Amino acid sequence: MSAQNTLAAKLRSLHVPGKPILFTNVYDGASARAIAALPQTKALASASYAIAVAAGLADEDLTLDINLAGVRAIAIVAKEHGLPLTADFQDGYGEQLEEGIQKLLDLGVVGINLEDYDKTAKKMIPISEATERVRRVLAVAKNHGVPDFVVNARSDTLLHEGQVSDAIERGKAYLAAGATTAFVWGSPSRGGITKSEVVELVNGLEGRLNVILNTGAGGLPVSELAKIGVARISMGPALQFVAMKAYADAAEKLLLSQ
Repeated sequence: MSAQNTLAAKLRSLHVPGKPILFTNVYDGASARAIAALPQTKALASASYAIAVAAGLADEDLTLDINLAGVRAIAIVAKEHGLPLTADFQDGYGEQLEEGIQKLLDLGVVGINLEDYDKTAKKMIPISEATERVRRVLAVAKNHGVPDFVVNARSDTLLHEGQVSDAIERGKAYLAAGATTAFVWGSPSRGGITKSEVVELVNGLEGRLNVILNTGAGGLPVSELAKIGVARISMGPALQFVAMKAYADAAEKLLLSQ
């Protein structure tokens, strides 16, 4: 087994229903170094929204090249600490799917998030096509010597007039195609995902579910999500918001002291 696939297998093994891996998502070399230094950190994960913000862009304007540049800085830190790295690959960048996955593999990445909403066409990718894209990603990884590559297949169907049953149907298809987990995105615009929805998704996907941690009022804590049986929890750009608020507050204090 190659060293890279060993990391992929380690990352895959961290996805346990009822004992979820919590990703404190990072977005550049500095944030990656801060998180990697923590003894509790088992793996690193990038957040495309945060990488875009760090580059002065909106999430929908993040190109493959700029995303790769952000991941490259994080990958340096992951390698230094011997940690698995999973990258937020957005919607796969259309015809650049295989090219992008190959470049991520060359950086040492051993997993990705892959969305099923086409940001260019502004529509959901048909389930058959989205499922085939999971297979295509895994085929590239296998040819690279990383058969245990982790795909966290994200579905945005709840944001586009879909029901929980639709998210489960898509999630099951992605898991059957080789994804490690299905990531059902609720978005702040709809108030996230309710406890009853998480329970339904966990039951429908046999626990192989990734959710975003809602740190706001009414959000379910990590302990509760673990009790329900999810396998993976992400922070997304939440810690970047915290960091930038602290940065601005410190700068304001200094400027006011003049």
